[in-house]
Amino acid sequence: MKKALITGVTGQDGSYLAEFLLEKGYKVYGMRRRTSTPNYENVHAIKDQIEWLSGDLTDLASLMEAVRISQPDEVYNLAAQSYVAASWPQPLATGHMTALSVTNMLEAVRMMKPDAKYYQASSSEMFGKVQETPQKETTSFYPRSPYGVAKVYGHWITVNYRESFNMFACSGILFNHESPRRGHEFVTRKVTDAAARIKLGVQKELRIGNLDALRDWGFAGDYIKAMWLMLQQDEPDDYVISTGEMHSVRDLLEIAFSHVGLDYRDYIVMDPQFMRPAEVDLLLGDCSKAKQQLGWIPEVSFEQLIHMMVDEDLKRVKAEHRYYEELSGVTV
Repeated sequence: MKKALITGVTGQDGSYLAEFLLEKGYKVYGMRRRTSTPNYENVHAIKDQIEWLSGDLTDLASLMEAVRISQPDEVYNLAAQSYVAASWPQPLATGHMTALSVTNMLEAVRMMKPDAKYYQASSSEMFGKVQETPQKETTSFYPRSPYGVAKVYGHWITVNYRESFNMFACSGILFNHESPRRGHEFVTRKVTDAAARIKLGVQKELRIGNLDALRDWGFAGDYIKAMWLMLQQDEPDDYVISTGEMHSVRDLLEIAFSHVGLDYRDYIVMDPQFMRPAEVDLLLGDCSKAKQQLGWIPEVSFEQLIHMMVDEDLKRVKAEHRYYEELSGVTV
């Protein structure tokens, strides 16, 4: 039985990956930080199938212990401070959690299980002020946020460990990928949640920033399969994972709100507080290498993804507000 260690297992990507690996017969170890009330919402259905280990990405000793106990065949390092907007007010924390933590994880693997195959979660935000379109593995990085800068460090230290210590270490340069498990601070989930709430009468408006930003959005459930495929190859390498299609925030709004029979223009309020200090205008990935070498293709379209998210948010908001019917007599 293969064994996998996943950091960030309770997050969007980690939860989908854990489900995927369990279905393939893996023994899955999930690393979590010690907190008073751990959030298991995304892994509720598989919580008892995961072997839980305590660890902190900023503490090398705890990572070494997690690797020693799990003795994994594969390590998926998905944990980070992953919200771009938070990286400006918290640049040092972002540097520790998203950049230096990668070195900690690589060191833990190198010292405790050097033959383990290692996956690092890189990001399209590394391209930032893009130097060519579409962006591929050889495109120069020009990050436009502390988060993007931190991800560049994590990416290159992974390459360095691969070349310095002959480790099987890969980086997946994943473009924006979403799902019903996405955090509410991210624009896709913010929009789909607002569309559901406005439709059900429990929210009146949506305050939002730049509507003209262009992104390559895919489904997280597709992208975790690419992570796994990278570690099944004979040689380690880095891959862009994307859909090759670009949509604006306006497109996102149009699809989400029209799905519930609303015109988004009736509910949008432009709010300067949601503008980035340094904007990334467009991101568009070229995933030709992943298609050719991994045999990977995205299966869920952008429209299907947004409809899926809106439908799930409708169900959740209805469940959360059943009491509203009893108190007000208004059906939601």
